[in-house]
Order: sequence, then C-alpha cells, then structure tokens
Amino acid sequence: MKGIVLGLLLALLVAGCIVKRLNSRHLTGTCDGACAHYIACKPGHPEADRARCVQECPQVFSDRDSIMGYESLACADAVEYVDGSAKKTAGTPAVVQ
Repeated sequence: MKGIVLGLLLALLVAGCIVKRLNSRHLTGTCDGACAHYIACKPGHPEADRARCVQECPQVFSDRDSIMGYESLACADAVEYVDGSAKKTAGTPAVVQ
C-alpha cells in the first residue's frame, strides 16, 4: 500500500512538472525572442514595430536575464513596457486660464 501511494505521488509530481513546462513560455534571453514576444502581443503585429524593437533592444537590455524578464511579462505589460501606457504617452492639452 505504501508503495502505491508513493508511486501515485511521484506520478503526480512528474505530471505537474510536465504540465508546467507545456504551459510556460519559452524564454530565449535574446532580442529576437523578446521582439517576437512583443510582436505576438501587439495588435496587428506590425512589421515596422519589429524592426524598431530589434534596433532598440540591445540598447535597452543589458543582459540575458533582463531579456528573459521581459519575455516573461504578460502581453499587456510587454506592449506597455515598449510603447508606454496611453496615459503616459498621450499629449495633455494645455490649460488656458
């Protein structure tokens, strides 16, 4: 009985690792991977934005770990990181008194 319980626990542990591996993003730690993530998340997947991303990426990220951190962001956060939020990028009209 003890062997069966241990076997089931081991099977659940292995299955949990496999499911986690299948559900997680592949982190490359490269600018190509970071830009692919950005473009996949960006509505319309514009090619001009990919070119800009590839050009700017080496200037923004200093190492593999920082790129992997970016690649792990949720889509909304990844796009906001590159493009800024609407509140931060929208021009504020001058107030005339």
